[in-house]
Amino acid sequence: MDVLKKKIAVLAGDGIGPEVCREAIKVLEAVAERFGHQFTFDQQLMGACAIDATDDPLPAQTLRACFEADAVLLGAIGDPKYDNDPSAKVRPEQGLLRLRKSLGLYANIRPVTAYDALLAHSPLKPERISGTDMLIFRELTGGIYFGDKGRTDDGQGAYDHCTYSREEIERIAHRAFQAAETRRRKLTLVDKANVLETSRLWREVVQQIAPQYPEVRVDYLFVDNAAMQVILNPKQFDVILTENMFGDIISDEASVIAGSLGLLPSASVGDQVALFEPIHGSYPQAKGRGIANPIATILSGAMLLEHFGLQEEADAVKAAVQAALDSNILTPELNATSPCSTEQVGNFIAYQVAGGIDCQMYKENIAVGMSTII
Repeated sequence: MDVLKKKIAVLAGDGIGPEVCREAIKVLEAVAERFGHQFTFDQQLMGACAIDATDDPLPAQTLRACFEADAVLLGAIGDPKYDNDPSAKVRPEQGLLRLRKSLGLYANIRPVTAYDALLAHSPLKPERISGTDMLIFRELTGGIYFGDKGRTDDGQGAYDHCTYSREEIERIAHRAFQAAETRRRKLTLVDKANVLETSRLWREVVQQIAPQYPEVRVDYLFVDNAAMQVILNPKQFDVILTENMFGDIISDEASVIAGSLGLLPSASVGDQVALFEPIHGSYPQAKGRGIANPIATILSGAMLLEHFGLQEEADAVKAAVQAALDSNILTPELNATSPCSTEQVGNFIAYQVAGGIDCQMYKENIAVGMSTII
């Protein structure tokens, strides 16, 4: 059998990004060893680290490497020196927006799962969130984030224009409907069609597409009601489809269901190279302390494997993550009494992927500092 060879561009970024990416790469290397694949990792700069080195948050070399790769793994970007300076002309986030636009990454896909072992870590009542399993499709390259923006001539006013085309809505709507067909066959469009003309176009397009997917039931919710329903009864949702800013807000709100931002992966896809990243930020306060949760980045790696058509391999990663959750091999925000480090969690999951070991024995090894680095 031919060896599967894939090149992955790694944009570790800022803050905890390099630490969590290191563990995800470790797990992907374990996948390659177990299943006989060959992954090569091309490390490139993006974000604040790229500004410091090149004065550009997305250097030409980095963008070129992304186009040449089969997929992109991103850690996190952002730095307080830019967050706290509203006058800064160059910002890390500009690199991310430009990368999304350059690669045509129009669909951001975020799974949100309530893990039974972690229900107590959510601020919501366990009975409300138990069984939650939703997939959020957020349009990523249009809307208010990319519309014309500026200040009035006198400097006393500002504007941000929100625009969408039929084509932009159709291409992500088809992806969301196709995902719903493989799940529980329910799609919820989140919009503000009672106020916004762009939302009325979204609703119109989705209604026209829906007959092509007769097995999928479609619901429509205004974004304010949807935000409330995500908290009151998240189990009602299967696939959520929405525009850029609403998706940004709703998906972050839904993240509290899992109990930690460190558990939630995402994929950004288009018609070319796809990008995979945790939904959390760069968390600069935790940089270098070994307390960052790598699971979201590792699960982003699982989504990357699914993108390559490697479902068995992705399932092996998910099973290894579940073993870590069941064995309480977790970083401090999820295990305050006997926490593991970022590296220890990554080691455990990688060993599980590589072939599996006795969980209790490994937990004891971790406790006395005997974990081996892959």
